[in-house]
Amino acid sequence: MRALLALLLLLAQLALAAAPAFAPVTPLAPGQSLRLPADFGAHPDYKTEWWYATGWLTTAAGKQLGYQVTFFRSATEHDRANPSAFAPQQLIIGHVALSDPSVGKLLHDQKSAREGFGLAYAKVGDTDVKLDGWRMTRAADGSYQITVAAREFNLQLRLAPSQPVLAQGQRGYSRKGPHAAQASYYYSEPQLRTSGSVTRAGAAPQTVSGVTWLDHEWSSQALDPDASGWDWVGANLDGGGALMAFQIRGRTGAKLWAHATLRDASGKMTQFAPEQVSFAPRRLWRSPRTNAQYPVATQLTTGGTTWQITPLQDDQELDSRRSTGAVYWEGAVTISRDGAPAGRAYLEMTGYDRPMKL
Repeated sequence: MRALLALLLLLAQLALAAAPAFAPVTPLAPGQSLRLPADFGAHPDYKTEWWYATGWLTTAAGKQLGYQVTFFRSATEHDRANPSAFAPQQLIIGHVALSDPSVGKLLHDQKSAREGFGLAYAKVGDTDVKLDGWRMTRAADGSYQITVAAREFNLQLRLAPSQPVLAQGQRGYSRKGPHAAQASYYYSEPQLRTSGSVTRAGAAPQTVSGVTWLDHEWSSQALDPDASGWDWVGANLDGGGALMAFQIRGRTGAKLWAHATLRDASGKMTQFAPEQVSFAPRRLWRSPRTNAQYPVATQLTTGGTTWQITPLQDDQELDSRRSTGAVYWEGAVTISRDGAPAGRAYLEMTGYDRPMKL
């Protein structure tokens, strides 16, 4: 479901004909799972797809930063039989953000282009996504290289795996609503050991290290027609565990669907049903730009466990009204379990400025 809002709003503006039939998302057969390593790559027959890296970084001086790099692939409704290299059959979109409390707000940039001419692509077979000078690639050893030159900062990062891939939902089939078609294929790679550099405009590169959470998700289905937004968190827990939780909100603010996955340091998996997952605001923050009000401090409940989510800084709103039209809060947070510090995470909240229009 990652940042699906931005893609849907962009596609709604495309006046393109001859809609193709996108591949459906269906439950996996008993014993079947995602096809790794092939599924690390792109799935152009599905409507939407994203590779989404979020993490906490520490500079050599001990300063804490949050970062987010997302590449989207979106199949348009253009006739796929059109042989022209200029036909906009696939769009590649990139979002990048840096959260630095000394700045006081989110630094972010974005790009988009039609796939083609070696300038923008999402390759099949393994992760290799490019958008002009922005790129994410996966090597044979499972590590990722991220290179991004944004307007106000540059990122050069290497993400190295420390544990197996985490298939979300039912072996990678992840429900997003009460109907089976409201779903995606979805896996995560938590606890990626991160190293590299962050360079602010006009400054020397800063060496950084940290931990990243990476999501890869693809789908052809929209959410429930009554959906207005969602809350999502991906947490790298202290000691090696991983927690993912989300809820889909209806237009009244009530929960339409929810799910959570917890994998402890030993690899034990616990799945939580919709009725076992809830998000409750603890503190609100209002954006001075969009007037949207976000529950930046949140209490998450999974089964009998209570988690407290606290932002690195309140202003981590990504306002892209001049491009995709999306407005959402995406930021670095700390997470506590039953009152005790438990790890670092990223929180995404959409639909708080206005309900989504699917």
